[in-house]
Formats: sequence, C-alpha cells, structure tokens
Amino acid sequence: MKGRKRDIYNLPSKAVHRKELRNNPTTVESILWRNLKGRGLAGKKFRRQFSVGPYIVDFYCPECRLAIELDGAGHFTDLGGEWDAIKLAYLEKCGIRVLHFENKLIYSSLELVLEVIKDALRAK
Repeated sequence: MKGRKRDIYNLPSKAVHRKELRNNPTTVESILWRNLKGRGLAGKKFRRQFSVGPYIVDFYCPECRLAIELDGAGHFTDLGGEWDAIKLAYLEKCGIRVLHFENKLIYSSLELVLEVIKDALRAK
C-alpha cells in the first residue's frame, strides 16, 4: 500500500470516534502527550488519535511515518493480540513504523520511552 493516495488518512467515517478518544484520553496517553505536543520531542509534530484506513493509532508523526501505540491489559489477551497483529500488518503495508509500549512503562520509565521514540524519529 505504499504510495497510496492520502484517502486512507483521517477518514471522515472515523471523525467522531477520533474526537471521542481525544476528548477522553487514558492517563498514560495524557502523560505521553504532554511530552509530544507542540513539537516537544525532537522538534517533530505528532497527532493524537490519527486514523489510517480502518485503524486509529494513539500518536502519529507524519513526517517520520511513525506511530506510537500504548498497550493496556486488553492488548495482552488472545483476541487483543490477534487484533494488534492485523493492525500492525496493515500499518506496515502503508509504510508506517509502529512502536508499542506497555502502559506501565510510561509510569515507570518515561525517560526511556522518550529516548526510544527519539531514536526511532532519527532513524526515519
């Protein structure tokens, strides 16, 4: 799917759901967003709750084609793992790299998470 038109990004059919997610962030999303917003990390612009095709990613840097996903307990079930694998395959086919972080890592090692993200941004 590399090189497809922009018609897969932020589809109007996902607008209401994206807005709900932005208006009701999880605690870990709020913590990470404070560090990403306003080009706060490596001078790169991130968007919250950005949709690509049928999927919504927690954070996305269009310039580097990097998505960041924060994973809570639901991601560690059989169904959650299956869903994540399908979503990851789709995003990778679109040429998007994806970083996954467990929610608890945001609480315990935020600086490490930010360094991993910075490294990925530099590796674009």
